[in-house]
Amino acid sequence: MKKLNQFETLVIDEFEEEKFHLPTHSHTYYEIIYILKGNGIHHLNKNLLPYRTGDLFVISPDDEHYFDIKKCTRFVFIKFTDTYFNSNKKLSCDDFLLNTPENFMRDQYLKENVLRLDDPCKTILKNTIENITKYDCKTNIATSPIIFYQILSIFGLIKETIQGLNIKIAGKGIDNDQILSYIHQNIYNPKLVQIKNIAKHFNISHTYFGTYFKRNFLITYRDYINKLRIQLIEKRIINNQMPIKQIAYEFGFTDESHLSNYFKKQRNMKPSEISKLQ
Repeated sequence: MKKLNQFETLVIDEFEEEKFHLPTHSHTYYEIIYILKGNGIHHLNKNLLPYRTGDLFVISPDDEHYFDIKKCTRFVFIKFTDTYFNSNKKLSCDDFLLNTPENFMRDQYLKENVLRLDDPCKTILKNTIENITKYDCKTNIATSPIIFYQILSIFGLIKETIQGLNIKIAGKGIDNDQILSYIHQNIYNPKLVQIKNIAKHFNISHTYFGTYFKRNFLITYRDYINKLRIQLIEKRIINNQMPIKQIAYEFGFTDESHLSNYFKKQRNMKPSEISKLQ
């Protein structure tokens, strides 16, 4: 089975199995899954969704799933990272710039229902999947406009089908400004800025949050937290706003010694030495 590595943004994987090779799992990337043949049960976020030939599923990093195969199934997996659509923005239509495919894939309706397309959409979908798998022999699929537009057309088919059911897909986008605002408001409470808690607050998988943060802010989450905390502590020391003991209390350290050890680890000096540099 093909997996995305750190240098890839898009992978096409076609395979056939009588028993699915993975247990319940999640990913740090997105997946479009098409059933070329076979049937069984798709376990998606504790929802049991019967699948058959021609069905389509979309999986986001927040999801957990696996396939209980009843009849030998041939899958096509289209796997891509956050950066795939972002790096091809110049090719996107305005609609997908406002509501990105990644946001679209998080919609709850798509996790609780099997989306079955009527003709001619069903036939168009099958032909589109075939076009993508045939083009996979090329080495530049991640930057190919042909592949990009084929994948976009899949989302167009999904949207048209859902609109025909009079269902509104809102998506659940992640607001990066809100993430930074949350961090700055809660930096004084170590517990609230733990990955498991901030991920839960923004309804993001905690196993995916670190990857998402690094891709979008170009710095690891831990480094960002440490840098922000040290900057604020330094500012208080330089301005003589409060004694070290009170600063330690403000930032959730157990005592002055705990703060001093943390500061020395981050800045290779004691807090008391900062004012001497000014």
